[in-house]
Amino acid sequence: MNTFEATRLVAAREIRVKLRDRTFLISTLFFLLIAAAATILPPLFSGGPSTVAVTEQAAGPLRAAGLQVRTVPDDRAAEQAVRDGDVDAAVVAGPAVLAMDEAPDDVVAALSSEPPVRLLDPDAVDPVVAFLVPFVFAFVFFVTSQTFGVQIAQSIIEEKQTRIVEILVAAVPVRALLAGKMVAGTLLALGQIALVALVAVAGMAFSGDTGLLTLLGPAIGWFVPFFLLGFVLIAAMWAAAGALVNRLEDIGGVSMPVQLAVMLPFFAVIFLNDNATAMRVLSYLPFSAPTAMPLRLFTGDAAGWEPVLSLILLLATAAAFLLAGARVYEGALLRTNGRTSVRTAWRTRETLG
Repeated sequence: MNTFEATRLVAAREIRVKLRDRTFLISTLFFLLIAAAATILPPLFSGGPSTVAVTEQAAGPLRAAGLQVRTVPDDRAAEQAVRDGDVDAAVVAGPAVLAMDEAPDDVVAALSSEPPVRLLDPDAVDPVVAFLVPFVFAFVFFVTSQTFGVQIAQSIIEEKQTRIVEILVAAVPVRALLAGKMVAGTLLALGQIALVALVAVAGMAFSGDTGLLTLLGPAIGWFVPFFLLGFVLIAAMWAAAGALVNRLEDIGGVSMPVQLAVMLPFFAVIFLNDNATAMRVLSYLPFSAPTAMPLRLFTGDAAGWEPVLSLILLLATAAAFLLAGARVYEGALLRTNGRTSVRTAWRTRETLG
């Protein structure tokens, strides 16, 4: 069995095990429900246009505004329709608007005369969207890299704790064992994100909100390769951390650098997303680039060559961390007599080759 076949075998096994894991399935369903609720429920709860009772002569402006118009013979019938709850509001002579307990803003706006508006920056991003998009990008990368990275580390520790790793190493090369776990974790993470994105797109299409999707398209397109390389970078660190200990209870002692490498960029992008200089710097740092650069592309602050350069830097860093993580993994994998230091694992890697 060559290395490629062994890697494919390990990856297939990891994927099968994870797809039967109830926790993984429930978490995926939870994310899908959140995506569906965030895109479908707001338009549903916002309600439709008001129903207005009005005489036929005054119905024109209300119909033009998209309101549901019910014609009545006179003002008395219009008022009675409001009292009976048949309509939300009525327009009577004056003109005056009748309603029961709350002013119908859409009716008032339809009857008002608004001055013409000329936008000096028509492509500016809505402030609410400008706040939510960086949070979503950062949150998706943070949660996914943490969840699947921890699962890779736990899988390695469980194999060491049960001593099954000695059997696995005798059957497949050590690097194939690590590569299989990395491939499986990456595919599962991308699959989960793809499902969430599909549900979100379907929800926006259902609610008729396609404008935001058009704005997000280029940023999402770049987010995929940035996420892939960023995940490999973080997963390599989690794999090395998992190989250094023999019990799940000890993972907290060696995972602090990994936790900080994920958490600090997450909070930096969240709190500094409106600082152009800080975002420019963060978009080139490997640990924050997966969220900072797509965000700059969304806001239009990045030149065409910048994501390419940032992606090259991220690729080089991910490759370096992957090689370093593999060396630590090889040097610590068969050490089951307690916690192994990074220095010891690095120096003794060749004994497993």
